Amino acid sequence: MRWMMIGFCASLALAPAAQAQEAVSAQLIKLHDDLNLSPDQEKAWSTYATAIAPSAQADARHRATGDLLPLVPTPRRIALIEANMADDQADFRRQADAVLAFYDRLTPNQQRAFDRDTVPSSSSQDPGEGSDGPPPPPPHTGAR
Repeated sequence: MRWMMIGFCASLALAPAAQAQEAVSAQLIKLHDDLNLSPDQEKAWSTYATAIAPSAQADARHRATGDLLPLVPTPRRIALIEANMADDQADFRRQADAVLAFYDRLTPNQQRAFDRDTVPSSSSQDPGEGSDGPPPPPPHTGAR
């Protein structure tokens, strides 16, 4: 859910971490080039790019939760999953706010380019989910 605003990253779900980071970087470079940002928009771009970057802290949190789940009783598992979901929701809100703030700084033509370049690919959709729906959440190593 937290990746809804940056759907182009969803197609990286099965790539190894290093390849995924390179692909995200390449996609961000393409997006930056396609937007033809003015000098006044570059600071907003930097804030946006930083906000949507994959979070090492979230990845570590998901790994730790995944490692703990088999070791604790069911009520604790539920509490861990709920806490992880709340943190994911907070991460999503922070990222969504950054995306919207950046998007608001774009001209209508730039917004169309942004929309075009960040739409999730149909290959990133869950089976049965329409192409107009949001992409699935990024995979979490054992957290869910």
